[in-house]
Amino acid sequence: MKLNLGCGQNRLDGYVNADREPVVEPDVVMDLEEFPWPFEDHSVDEVVANHVLEHVGARAEVFIGIMQELYRVCRGGAHIRIAVPHPRHDNFIDDPTHVRAITPMTLQLFSRRNCLEWKRLGAANSPLALYAGVDFELRDVQVVVDPSYESRPDLKELVAHSNNVATEYRYVLEVIK
Repeated sequence: MKLNLGCGQNRLDGYVNADREPVVEPDVVMDLEEFPWPFEDHSVDEVVANHVLEHVGARAEVFIGIMQELYRVCRGGAHIRIAVPHPRHDNFIDDPTHVRAITPMTLQLFSRRNCLEWKRLGAANSPLALYAGVDFELRDVQVVVDPSYESRPDLKELVAHSNNVATEYRYVLEVIK
């Protein structure tokens, strides 16, 4: 099974399209913040979460619960494809329904390997993978930039320190079981 979580108007063929709003006529009406989700353990091969995760989990325990549900329903080796607005872009800041920035480090906190290494080093990183009983590896990170900045030689520095340069993050997480 492949899931398109928070599908809205963007239904994908070959996916179970899920959304909490029945008006968009999803295949499954569900709220990502209510657990358990209506899917069997280890039943999902791929997940698409296109501009949805920034809208959920304002409270840390709810966001961690979402990550636990993703882990529960996915098979080992499943890929989770995530797109979110960059937290330093007006597209993120201006929308009052955006409750959480999703950065590369946010996702790396859910890697058991990373957490064990940080523990070994005595680092202050929250070992969320260990606390939550999940294990995801961040396999790909893409930063989408505003076209007017693409040819700038200082692009990396601009993305790191300036607003409205990067528009979006795109991630691929792999479920490790």
